[in-house]
Amino acid sequence: MSTTRQDLLQAFDALLQPARFKDYGPNGLQVEGRLPIQKIVSGVTASRALIEAAIEARADAIFVHHGLFWRGQDGCVTGWMKQRLALLLAHDINLFAYHLPLDAHPQWGNNAQLGLQLGLQASARFGEQDLGFMGARADGSSFASASALAVHVENVLKRSVVQVGKAQGAIENIAWCSGGAQGYFESAIAAGADAFITGEISEPQAHYAREMGVAFIACGHHASERYGAPAVASQVAAQFGLDHQFIDIDNPA
Repeated sequence: MSTTRQDLLQAFDALLQPARFKDYGPNGLQVEGRLPIQKIVSGVTASRALIEAAIEARADAIFVHHGLFWRGQDGCVTGWMKQRLALLLAHDINLFAYHLPLDAHPQWGNNAQLGLQLGLQASARFGEQDLGFMGARADGSSFASASALAVHVENVLKRSVVQVGKAQGAIENIAWCSGGAQGYFESAIAAGADAFITGEISEPQAHYAREMGVAFIACGHHASERYGAPAVASQVAAQFGLDHQFIDIDNPA
């Protein structure tokens, strides 16, 4: 089975509704490739390693969370940008990228899928553009402590985490927002969270966690965003009867 580039773009846009978001770069088709599409490769970031793996997998399109173009870039096609674009253009591969729309989708997005992996059920949204999710364990239980929650996150995501704040007491209300969402911590506190899970931590959040008695857990930017892209790409591929393959390029950040 195959579809066209335009039909695929319309399907991604219909699902993720990028026009709803004020974002840091263009969402949608970032690099135009061949018209007929039979196979999609999904991944977190449009790195050279992912592009090379997609070429090896004979993909017609790549679907990612982190694309090539961001607000504030100087626009010069040199260095790493030239290398990545040269590969895409030489092999006529389409690149689709969705940033905040992929974070926010209530079922297939990064935050929804991260919650599913961690056994969390969202009951509310918070923060700028309602990107943050708030909820509790899907089975109705609580974590005995922030340390117990941190161990659970480590076991599920298979990587070490950084935990700061709230050493004692049960954890019931959990907020989470994938990637570099440390700036959402204060909104999570205001929303009543006992703990906040995101990808990264910056210097101020350690102090906020200790002073406000709310646990902050940083589990890795890449590790927290491995689930949305394959979930969305899989849904859209199934809609058209296309082949889909998720390729995870390891990243310690």
